[in-house]
Amino acid sequence: MEGNPSFQLPLLLAAYQYRFGGDLEAMSRHLIDDVTVGWDYLGTDLLDRAPQELLAALTGGEPWSSHQPENLFAFDGSPPVRMTVTPHNTSELEWGYVLHTEGIEVISLYEQDRGPLIGWTTSPLSPFSDHPAKWQPLGPPPGQTPRTAPALTTTPVAASPPATASRSRAARL
Repeated sequence: MEGNPSFQLPLLLAAYQYRFGGDLEAMSRHLIDDVTVGWDYLGTDLLDRAPQELLAALTGGEPWSSHQPENLFAFDGSPPVRMTVTPHNTSELEWGYVLHTEGIEVISLYEQDRGPLIGWTTSPLSPFSDHPAKWQPLGPPPGQTPRTAPALTTTPVAASPPATASRSRAARL
């Protein structure tokens, strides 16, 4: 699966802003709770309700569907087990994305245990770096200037106000 920020963040930001209308709980249920194991890859179905101009800028007009693994049984025939990310099993992962009420924490698993937070109102057209060293936990998030793209005629739904207690959701995306 393509897990780089330049690919994942635009999809996740646009999904939050348009498909889920700022409802982090609904987005978390869809991406985390309602899947058996995880995702092979996320698709343009996350861009439902996004303006056509944004769809074209992010996808080049090529739609594809999100896909969950087809073979859900282990080699020994046992049922699937959801992967839990721990410091001991991240060797195959390059990036982690944690859904917070304030935004998405992007963690370069080669560099850090934490990462900067990208606010939910960030433009999905922002150019995000795929260089792990750019995603330092205390530094400014890379890619806050939007790419050149047609002006959007529709604005995103306003995000819900942050909850008093910060809740985080992690997903292997």
